[in-house]
Amino acid sequence: MLLQFFVCVFASISFAVLFAAPKSELIYCGLAGAGAWVVYLGLLALGATSPVSNMAACFFLTVTARLLAAVRRNPATVYLISGIFPLVPGAGIYYTSYSLIMNNMADFSANGISTLKTAGALVLGIIFGSAIPQSWFNALGRLRGKR
Repeated sequence: MLLQFFVCVFASISFAVLFAAPKSELIYCGLAGAGAWVVYLGLLALGATSPVSNMAACFFLTVTARLLAAVRRNPATVYLISGIFPLVPGAGIYYTSYSLIMNNMADFSANGISTLKTAGALVLGIIFGSAIPQSWFNALGRLRGKR
């Protein structure tokens, strides 16, 4: 799991560079993405399904991004977009498309439904994380300003 953590840090930082995140925020982008991946793996190890693990990891990521945004004085999307990269079901999208092109409808349906569940779980994680009042995060940002 330690290797996966560092790979996720590197992947999230690389994605942040691709989207021109501020250089001073790159390590935070990487840690946010890796933290979400650790939550995902931890819940899978505890027996949760992949969509539930993805939703919880994305919720964690959204809350972390909003917290970093308040403390570091940047938009939350800087951390959220780069941090969600490890959770996006890219392989599922690929295999769904491949199955469709190869006219394997059974695999197409199975892969497509699994990918849609994962994508829906990511959306729900962002929605639930965004439902927390901004004033809670702003209070933490004001605490930082008093130091």
